[in-house]
Amino acid sequence: MDTKLTKVVREGRYIGSLDVKPGEHYDPEFEASVEEILTRLGEDPKREGLKRTPQRVAKALDFLTSGYHMTVEEVVKDALFEDECEEMVIVKDVEFYSLCEHHMLPFFGRAHVGYLPKGRIVGLSKIARVIDVFARRLQVQERLTTQIASGLMSVLNARGVGVVLEACHFCMVMRGVQKQNSQTVTSAMLGTFREDSRTRAEFMELIRRSSVS
Repeated sequence: MDTKLTKVVREGRYIGSLDVKPGEHYDPEFEASVEEILTRLGEDPKREGLKRTPQRVAKALDFLTSGYHMTVEEVVKDALFEDECEEMVIVKDVEFYSLCEHHMLPFFGRAHVGYLPKGRIVGLSKIARVIDVFARRLQVQERLTTQIASGLMSVLNARGVGVVLEACHFCMVMRGVQKQNSQTVTSAMLGTFREDSRTRAEFMELIRRSSVS
């Protein structure tokens, strides 16, 4: 991944200037691999509509897997604050997009995250960035859920963390069983969320409530 793209994804942006320009070469080896795939599919990489496709695919896949080049500590940075808050903090309905590691097809949905502070809180937008650190990799939803919970627990040293993901998997929608209305739900509970059924029940009840309109 080039330094410009690395800088942009670390800042959480994907801007128009990263689009492919005529004659541009982004990653020649990567682009050659994409051209080979297009040829294998029976296409002509030289035809008008596909001339810049290898560069676009290379950039897109670098962006969609940019989480490999980021850490939770880097995205949270200095957005940790000492605070006496002891009540549950929840950020729900956070959109996420990832790639299934089995077929490299998208799966996407909503993440609900809660934690019980222990003398430290985090800027709310950083929770969404932590989700992206792990979602922008080749993933399975089960592991993604656990990684988000463990990543937040490590930087917050919270009394507990709970994460629930609801997602639609294109490997089940576009191919295979082709079930368009299927949804996968996974959860990871750490600390008090795992040990105390009342805390867990409160979290689950709050994320089920309708969002503010």
